[in-house]
Amino acid sequence: MSDVANRIKEEVTTNDVVLFMKGTPVFPQCGFSAAVVEVLDHMGVRFKGVNVLVDPAIRQGIKEFSDWPTIPQLYVKGEFIGGCDIVREMYETGELEQVFKDKGVAVQQAA
Repeated sequence: MSDVANRIKEEVTTNDVVLFMKGTPVFPQCGFSAAVVEVLDHMGVRFKGVNVLVDPAIRQGIKEFSDWPTIPQLYVKGEFIGGCDIVREMYETGELEQVFKDKGVAVQQAA
């Protein structure tokens, strides 16, 4: 496993929820990343954002790691959940909340 893949594996296994994104949770730099941040914030889920724009090796490596061509990418307890469209769809159907509950991740839905 490459150094980059090891770094990615470390992120997804040591943090319950990780979002590989363009920009930061406070300042997303693409609409898709912003949309996923919005869903997670709305659900009250604590997560770590990894800004792929500051590290080209991570930006390319995460695509190979997940075998998924786009960013953002959401991981929960080491499992790849999906990108923006999948996360939004899962959120709308309630499936995303169930994933968090099944994996023991706290969700505080805003009323």
